[in-house]
Amino acid sequence: MTQQNQSAEKISHTTGIATSTVGTSGKRAGEYKVKQRETLAEVPGLRVRILALLKGQIVPWHYHSSITDTFFCMRGPMRILTRTPDALHTLYAGDTLAVSPGTPHYVECISTAECQFMIIQGVGKYDYLPIHN
Repeated sequence: MTQQNQSAEKISHTTGIATSTVGTSGKRAGEYKVKQRETLAEVPGLRVRILALLKGQIVPWHYHSSITDTFFCMRGPMRILTRTPDALHTLYAGDTLAVSPGTPHYVECISTAECQFMIIQGVGKYDYLPIHN
């Protein structure tokens, strides 16, 4: 993990809980638990990860100011909800979806066991901006 991203996201590799901070205030912005999180590659402006969610696990509503999240479903099904535009996307193994910067989105495992996906995040500075309902 780069120095830049260490300040944006701190991950407990034993529990799978990610705590993200936003802006300069350093306040906790979001926290969520996943089965697996593995960084495959990371360079300034681009990150590639694999995440696995168990049935019922989610990535809460959030958006990114400058990066696109490109999802590649490896094991599904999984569901991605977006706002503006409001849409529901169900992905199965081999399906992809790109979520543009500024688009609020939410990810959930709808498999009976687990889902697994690769996420490509870029190009630009990573941030995690939570949406509180």
